[in-house]
Amino acid sequence: MAVIRHAIFPDDTAAVLGIWREFIANSPVNLDYQNNDAEFAKLPGKYASPKGCVLLADQEGEIEGCVAMRQVTPDICEMKRLYVRPSAQGRHLGRILAERLIEEARAAGYSEMRLDVQAKFIPARRLYETVGFVAAEPISFNPVPGASFLGLHL
Repeated sequence: MAVIRHAIFPDDTAAVLGIWREFIANSPVNLDYQNNDAEFAKLPGKYASPKGCVLLADQEGEIEGCVAMRQVTPDICEMKRLYVRPSAQGRHLGRILAERLIEEARAAGYSEMRLDVQAKFIPARRLYETVGFVAAEPISFNPVPGASFLGLHL
C-alpha cells in the first residue's frame, strides 16, 4: 500500500511536476486557462505550509497519486489536482488522498474546503460526493462549460 506523505520542496519538485503534467496531459478538457507554467515555476508557492500542502501517494519511491491544498481565505481552502495514475487506480487511492487532505485542512484551521470539477470527471464527482461535498458557490475562475463547484464544511 502506498504511503501518503507531504511533498518536500525542493526535493520532491520533479516528482510533483511529473505527476501534475501527467494529470494535465490526460485531462479530457483543456486546462491552459490555469496558467500552469507560472505556478509550476514557483513551487511550492500557494501550496506552501502552514496553510497549504501537496500530498503524494508514494509506493516505494514511485509516486502513484497526488492532491494539493491552497488557501483561498483565512477560513476556506481549495482542493486541487487530485489525481491517481491509471496503473494505481482501483485501490481507493483517490479517496484516501481526499480524506487525508480533509484532515490536513481541519488541522490547518479551515472551516470549509472547496473545489471545482469538470463535467467529464464523473468518477471524481462521485468520490467528492461520497466524502460529503455538496454544491457551492464558485471561489475560483473556471471557464470550462459544465464545471461544477463543490464545498465541504469541515
